[in-house]
This record gives sequence, structure tokens and C-alpha cells, in this order.
Amino acid sequence: MDSLDVGGTALHYRVRGSGPLLLIAQSGEGDADRGRDLVDALVDDHTVVTYDRRGLSRSRFDGPVTIADHADDAHRLLAALTDEPALVLGCSLGAVIGLHLVARHPEQVGALVAHEPVAPWLLADADRHRRELLDVQAEYRRGGLPVALREVARVLGIDPVGQDTEPDLTPEPMTPARAANFDFFLTRDLDAIVRDDLRLDPTSVRIVPAAGRTTPKTIFDYRCATALADRLGVAVEEFPGGHNGNTTHPRAYAARLREVLSGAREPVSRAAR
Repeated sequence: MDSLDVGGTALHYRVRGSGPLLLIAQSGEGDADRGRDLVDALVDDHTVVTYDRRGLSRSRFDGPVTIADHADDAHRLLAALTDEPALVLGCSLGAVIGLHLVARHPEQVGALVAHEPVAPWLLADADRHRRELLDVQAEYRRGGLPVALREVARVLGIDPVGQDTEPDLTPEPMTPARAANFDFFLTRDLDAIVRDDLRLDPTSVRIVPAAGRTTPKTIFDYRCATALADRLGVAVEEFPGGHNGNTTHPRAYAARLREVLSGAREPVSRAAR
């Protein structure tokens, strides 16, 4: 594992594989070690970069954070690793970070797959969903992590009991380090999501809105994906699993990601509306 000084913290990251550089911006509490099965399925033909987002695991940080801060960290990381436009997979919060990266540094992104961005600003009823996210935060403070995780699953359309998964997945137990990452996400990052706003101007970067096959179409995160697609004038690309299909169906997800990215090598102009 390597580290990079990004101002305020040392950002820790991993680089594996060979081929076009693919940066994965994780969701929720996900750090550089999350989604090992997905990375394993991609390293034969991609140089995969994963990292501990500011405030998580080894990237220690104890102050307030914004989505712009996270996007600037991603910008600095890519600048340290390559002079060429990179492919980016952003999941949930990571998708919003990817959208900010495109807005601020379009020259660094060859294509962005934005899987179910948690971006209330995309929706006409944004304030309602901001309040919903703040309610999740309040539940965490009142009842602790188990209560908050049930609320997160409800808001994002995840069925933690009946969830279908691929066989032989690498376990991701609730370790103290992972619980600490959830704490940062549910306090600092949720604040950043609620406060976030972004003007999505026309760009030459290929942005691919994506959503899970089993995510209910009426749920917040699916509606964000469709709203993004409407703004860009494109279709939502369907991926295996639900909101967290990258961890529940990593091999099928990797195959679908390759398929989508194979049509995203050349930037295509999209006008935001």
C-alpha cells in the first residue's frame, strides 16, 4: 500500500493489475480493501486503483469534509499516477465524487460509470430526501450502528436478509475498523451529501448512469440514476444485483463493467439539461 499527501491527510491507496487505469471510488464505509472479489475479477486487463477515502481506515482525518474535498483527493491521486484520462467507477457516494471530478477536472476522466449516485440535488424533491438522510444520521446517534444500518438499507432499497449473492465471496465482517469507517460515513460524509450541490454543465466526458437490476425503481438511489440519465439524454445501464451489486455479484458486475466500458473508450459529448 502506498500513500499520497493530499493536504490534511495522507491518502492511502492500492494499485493492482495491468492495462487501462481504473479508479474505483467506493460507497459508504468502503476503503481500499473493500470489494476484493471485484478487483480480482478486473486485474487481468485493468490497472485497478482503490483507496481509503479521507477519514477512512489509514487515511486518518478528523475534521469536516465536503464532496469537493473528496473529489480533490481523487484528482490529486490520479495526477500522481497517470498523465492519461482514467476510467472511473463510482458507487453511491463514490459516484457523486466522480461527478464532481468530471465537473472540475474533465481532462482526467475518460469515462465515468456512476452507479446509483446518492445525490439529492438531482431530484425535484431534493429537500425531502435530504431530510430522510438526516433522519438516518439521527437514528445512528440515538440507536447506534445496527439501527442506522437498517435505515440505510431501507433508504437504498437493500434487502439484507433475502439478498441474492454469488457463491464463495470473500467475507467482510464488521470489524472495529469497519465500524469506525461507518461512523465517519454516517456523521461526516452524510453531512457532506446533504449539503452538496453541483451544476452539471455540458461535458465531453462519457458519463454512464447505472443502477442495480434488483434495486426498486421507486427508491431514492434508483431515481437519482434515472434523473442523471435524463439530464444527460442517455439510458440507465443495468448492472447485476442491487445498490451494492459490486460486492454481492462481483464477477458478473466486472463482466458488465467491461461491457459498458468497451463502449466508453471514446468520449462522447453529452449536454446536461
